[in-house]
Amino acid sequence: MFSTLFYNPIYNLLVLVIDKIPGGDVGLATIIVTCIVKVILFPLSKQATKTQLKMKLLEPEIQKIKEQYGKNREEFGRKTLEFYRKNELNPFASFFLILIQLPVIIALAYIFISGGLPSIKSELLYSFVTVPTVVSTMFLGLVDVSSRSFILSVLAGLAQFIQIRLSVPAYKKPEQVSSGTPSFSDDLARSMNVQMRYVMPVFMFLVCLSVSGAVALYWITGSVFTIGQELYFRRTIKRVPKVV
Repeated sequence: MFSTLFYNPIYNLLVLVIDKIPGGDVGLATIIVTCIVKVILFPLSKQATKTQLKMKLLEPEIQKIKEQYGKNREEFGRKTLEFYRKNELNPFASFFLILIQLPVIIALAYIFISGGLPSIKSELLYSFVTVPTVVSTMFLGLVDVSSRSFILSVLAGLAQFIQIRLSVPAYKKPEQVSSGTPSFSDDLARSMNVQMRYVMPVFMFLVCLSVSGAVALYWITGSVFTIGQELYFRRTIKRVPKVV
């Protein structure tokens, strides 16, 4: 099922683009394929980005609910879900987006691990896809995307850091929003925030460094795409109705 739904389609799309690009640059083909995947996932990505922005704008209202019902876990959960529903928020939107992208990343990495490039597995090609006459894994003649690349891995981690910095607001200490003593949930929220903002970019750097440069290039392109999308939606979402 993985091969049918992810590996074969991505492999054929990559080979098809390589065949159309002068010089058969696999790096450029990876960027183009990434953009195509992002366009396909745009509706889900759009919803996830809007949810993140609305969550940030509505953070004071969510904090009020926490202060009012925080001691009653069941009531707090019910009020929070009611608040999300009235404001058309889906807190799991970003999780679904990441979940869908994982098979794409795995398929792209496996293409190079299994020797799918620069050699072409003609038996996997669809009838309308022809074998390219030239296949070059040297991205712009500078970086071999079929092997590990420290430079691309660093750029992938940096792009991830910028993306998270835009989408995940800095954690506010409890004393900044409330006079109460920090609770376990406050400490957990702070820990998660720090991990997202600083640990995740390092983790992405290590992941990209352990696989091919094509995966790092995919992540760089995807992050830049998401950053542009984030900035665009920041301009379009001006006001959000506050409902408690």
